[in-house]
Amino acid sequence: MGPYAVAGREADNRGMTSTRVLLVDDHPVVRGGLVALLDTLPGIIVVGQVGDGAAALREVALLKPDVVVMDLRMPGMDGVEAVRRITTGYPGTAILILTMFDEESLITDALAAGARGYLLKGAEQEEIERAIRTVAAGATIFSPGVVERVLHRSASAPKPLPQLTEREREVTDLLARGVSNAVIAERLEIAPKTVGNHISAIFLKLGVASRAEAIVQAREAGLGLGR
Repeated sequence: MGPYAVAGREADNRGMTSTRVLLVDDHPVVRGGLVALLDTLPGIIVVGQVGDGAAALREVALLKPDVVVMDLRMPGMDGVEAVRRITTGYPGTAILILTMFDEESLITDALAAGARGYLLKGAEQEEIERAIRTVAAGATIFSPGVVERVLHRSASAPKPLPQLTEREREVTDLLARGVSNAVIAERLEIAPKTVGNHISAIFLKLGVASRAEAIVQAREAGLGLGR
């Protein structure tokens, strides 16, 4: 597993760390097919499978999986709301959307809620495996068709949180990804004190009093979802 190793994951009988996956889809046949597929992949363990968002929340709380592979349209609590609650309550769990729906609004809502990846059903085994390992490692990944829609929307949409300066927007983007002040300073090549000043200005302009509130607004605006 090398670069995909994360503290807290299970070790297999060879001492290698494994990515623990929870499957969420309201179609048992789809879940069964995914279990059969993932069981053939080294370093990936399916720790549970459920059929709706509410059950997903319960299982995430119980099992603490590394990755949740989730459909979007399900009975009861839908996938977008489940993504939002899981990413808020369990930020260490990455969410990969695997769905047949490629509507722009659904893609946008899922990413704003905190999903790290978005694949369409029908993806090849290698693509699903790569996506799970990618989101587990903290990066993002999309199907080619989804990338085109995201880029098209980005090109035509106004800048998020227009009340912020370009530098404040960069800081907010990193803030929304859960990056610490020290790392923000390193990435933007500015002093830690300057980061603190930017964050104070961001809080004032967004009308928030805490980092968590700023992150919620940033994600709702589409920040924090980049590479």
